[in-house]
Amino acid sequence: MTKTLAPLASLLLGISFLLSGNSLLGTVLPLRGLSEHFSPIVIGLMGSSYNAGFVLGCLACPFLIQRAGHIRAYSTLVSLAAATTLIHPIIVDPTVWILARAITGFSLAGLYLIVESWLNDKASNENRGLVMSIYIVVNFSMTTVGQLMVLLAPIQHFELFAAASILVSLAVVPVALTTSAQPAPIAIVEFRPLRLFKIAPVGLMGTFMIGVANGAYWSLLPVFAIARGLTSNGAAVFLSIAAIGGALAQWPIGRLSDRLDRRLVLGVGMIGATVMSLLVGFLPLSPNALLAISFVLGAAVLTGYSVAAAHAYDRCSRSEYVEMATGVLLANGTGAIIGPLIASYGMEAWGETILFVHMAVIYTLLGLFIAVRWFLRAPPAADEKEKFDLGATAPVGTVIVPVSPRPEASDEAATDKAAPSPAN
Repeated sequence: MTKTLAPLASLLLGISFLLSGNSLLGTVLPLRGLSEHFSPIVIGLMGSSYNAGFVLGCLACPFLIQRAGHIRAYSTLVSLAAATTLIHPIIVDPTVWILARAITGFSLAGLYLIVESWLNDKASNENRGLVMSIYIVVNFSMTTVGQLMVLLAPIQHFELFAAASILVSLAVVPVALTTSAQPAPIAIVEFRPLRLFKIAPVGLMGTFMIGVANGAYWSLLPVFAIARGLTSNGAAVFLSIAAIGGALAQWPIGRLSDRLDRRLVLGVGMIGATVMSLLVGFLPLSPNALLAISFVLGAAVLTGYSVAAAHAYDRCSRSEYVEMATGVLLANGTGAIIGPLIASYGMEAWGETILFVHMAVIYTLLGLFIAVRWFLRAPPAADEKEKFDLGATAPVGTVIVPVSPRPEASDEAATDKAAPSPAN
């Protein structure tokens, strides 16, 4: 393992700084916004703006990387993200913060792309699973560390924003000094969304609708937590425990979906997510009870994306893998733009419970869609299913997918697998 990871240590260290700083900023912003009397609509717009910038970055940053190279593009985007972080405490204005979140989302999309393409380039088919799994563990861990750093200082003070900017700035040091050769230029793939939807309707619709629900969850959960009596520190802990629950549940749920039709696992998961959303939204839970239930909440609502993405990859051939990854990512990102807008307007009109009503409705609609598809199309054969790959499906902002090590039997077989079934 040491031999495998030694050439990647600088990249993993850089992404650790980046993730902790970005997670700290993403947690402190809604809490500080609430203390500045920003409305739920403004908080929702900040979340939508971040996701809009992220989607735009996924589309535009490959061209930036082709033009400037990985290291120069990485340094540019880190500088942009670090500088944008300091805009928030200097200009406390909703419009400025919304625009700044779009810039941050754009920068993070490019930075994820650079780091992940670099890791993927340095990995071999024999160790790719290990490399990407370690990357995902680092991702989950440093995201949680960043969220908990909110406890270190009052949210009204400058220190938390300064700490976030410092962490993001430090992300450039190990990468800029690495002796590892840059990967090959990023390929620009053809993107055909309608064709992808015909190939994997449950995968694409699933990632989109989960984006609608979970985009609102990530953006507006602090608003809900504060309204239910938690302090700013308590809200940060609430988010962190839920994130840990979601992270720990990814692998067992994914492995279960290897053995069963992933649509069945996803559909049952949507039932569980709906039930948990309604329980948290409507039960008169005390602040301590909210913290106690947050782990189960995260496990219920944060695992659907992985199963939906894995199902999408099952339906396509190896030659279409990167295009499908693009479709899954953009479907989820588009949903995450829409979700906070809808939920925030509902919360402004009817109160904080609407966040979980919104989520429950979306999960229910997705469950019904899966039920319809269940009767229209047979599941993929066992030999057509990929083993669950956490690196390819983890809902942590991944913008590329590791190359499938499975060889295609033939071009004809690949074509047959990719084609939609007649029942479609």
